[in-house]
Formats: sequence, structure tokens, C-alpha cells
Amino acid sequence: MSQDQFDNSDAASTTGIATLDDLRRHLQWAIELEHATLPPYLTALYSLDPERNAEAAQLIGGVFVEEMIHLALAANLLNAVGGQPRLDAPHLLPPHPRTMPHADPSIELSLLPFGQEALEMFLRVERPAHPGDPAEGDNYETIGQFYDAIEKGLRRLCAELGEDQVFTGDPARQVAGGPFAHTSGHLNPVTDLGSALAALEEIVEQGEGAARADVWDGDMDLSHPETKAVSHYYRFQEIALGRRYQPGDTPESGPTGEAVTVDPAGVRPLRPNPRLEDHPEGSAVRTAQEVFNQTYCKMLHQLEQAFNGNPAMLGMSVGTMYAIKGQAQSLMAILDDDGLAAGPTFEYVAPENRD
Repeated sequence: MSQDQFDNSDAASTTGIATLDDLRRHLQWAIELEHATLPPYLTALYSLDPERNAEAAQLIGGVFVEEMIHLALAANLLNAVGGQPRLDAPHLLPPHPRTMPHADPSIELSLLPFGQEALEMFLRVERPAHPGDPAEGDNYETIGQFYDAIEKGLRRLCAELGEDQVFTGDPARQVAGGPFAHTSGHLNPVTDLGSALAALEEIVEQGEGAARADVWDGDMDLSHPETKAVSHYYRFQEIALGRRYQPGDTPESGPTGEAVTVDPAGVRPLRPNPRLEDHPEGSAVRTAQEVFNQTYCKMLHQLEQAFNGNPAMLGMSVGTMYAIKGQAQSLMAILDDDGLAAGPTFEYVAPENRD
């Protein structure tokens, strides 16, 4: 065996990506990974009174929008290599608490109101890999290591087969710009190795910062055009530590900028990890939760259509997201006998049971 063959087989053993089918499977996992962050982020976001906690709501809301961009980029990547993105499926909405798809079990996701426990969960989800940490295609400890495995597998397959044999997808299935054109993130088509690597870099840098050694993600902050945007991990740190990062700050220095204040009285006291079965059939809470679940699954269906030949559905899905927000906030206005607000359960509704 030549040294190149040894290196390639060794890379495949560490990433789990030896064939195009392996690559497509891992990119579907990437879609499921990005989606898995949405219910916890939305639950915490909607538990915040947007007037009393405007800054925290803006920070978490910005992360949610960028996670939607990451989801779309992962779908573009899968489409580019001839796969079929799937979002409208029961396994995408298992009961909470749950683990991240194919991740180390220490990355646990729960539906929690905004607060210390939720922030600790978000910081664990977005924790940066250390420089030199190995690529991990399964049972990954950080999201960055998982995407490293995809990058290595992609580069290896292009070297072995040629780009034209890897990027066989229909360019018409790519989504771009659209409803996310006003954000600091970039939703661009993926058609070759260069654009694929740019998409992977966008996902990882927005989550954990540039080069795994920086607070900033490389994009401009739309709310503060004079500065770069702070990556997700460090945005959650800003809330947890009560201070903004400013130019010159580093991961070691911590944030030294303006104060970030949170009013605990402006957080709805949600019941953690709610389930439909917590309330009797026909009750006001359960009925509202069922309506929310139907609307959320409608959004997943619209996204799946957008990524499978009907890109215009991406705009439709954004309209459905606004409906989800209104339904969640109405739901959280209902208090149960313990004085806790009802929350969305994010349970799957089969297509035949949707209105």
C-alpha cells in the first residue's frame, strides 16, 4: 500500500466517509444536527418578554436565524453531491430531553425557559473544538469536529474520483439569498469543492469563531456595522457573563464591552420538556400544543419541498415561522395549576393527521 493510499484509508477510518453514500449520509446527519438546535433555541427565545429582555431576545433570535442558514447550507451540500434532503420525518422530532444526532451523549438538548440551565446547554452545544482536535464523523464531541470529518471526506473523494463525479446534483435545487439576504450570514449555492468548503467554513465560523481562536465569525454585525459579528458560542457567553465583546477582546480576556442586562421577571416560567400527555385531551393547553405541532411540521414539510426542487417554498416557510412564533407566545400565556406556563412540545404529526 502506498503512503497516499494509507493516508486515505486512515482518513476514512477516522471520518467514517469512504464512499459517496457515506458522504450523503453524513450530510443528512448535518441537516438533522442543525435542525436539532432549533426547538431548544426557540423555546428559550419565546420565553423572553421581548420588551423587558430585548437584548437577550435579539442575541438568541440572531443565532436562530443563522442556524436556519446552516440548515439550508447543509441541504445545499447534500443536493450538490446528489442526495435528497429529508426534514419531514418522525426521527427529527424525538421526545425531549434528547441527544444531538450521532453526537457524544454529553450533548443533551432540552426544552427550557431562558435562564442559567438553558445557557449552559447552549454553550455546550456551540463549544468550539480546540486546534488539533481530531475529526469525528460519529459520536462527535463538538460540531466543529463533525464538520471537519465532512470536509476531510469531501476532499478525499474529490481527489479520488474527481470533482465532476462528486458534484453531480442538479444546480436548480440549490437555494440562495432569499429570506435570509438581510442577515449577516451567507446562503450561497454549492456547485463544486470551492463553494462546498466555503459553506462548511460559514457554518463552523458562525458557531465557534474563526480559526477556533477568535471571538468573531468573520461576518459583519448588522446591528453594529462597525464591528464583526460575534460567533454563537461567544454570543451566549455575552449573555451568561453580562457583557458584550468589543474589538480587541479575545477568548482569554473575555468580554469587556457594554453591559448586557437580563430581567429575570421578564422570563415566562415554563414547565421543562413539556409533553402532550401532560394534559388531558381536549384541554385548552393540549389543543394549543397540538395546533403548534401541526404548524411546526408544516414548516418542516415546506423546507423539505424547498430543498427538493421547489426553492420558492423557502419564502413560504418563513411565513410559517411567524405563525409558529404567535402560536408559541399564545401558548406560553396559559398558566397551569402550578403557575407554570405551557410550552410547545415539538412532537411529530404525521401528514395524514395535519389540517
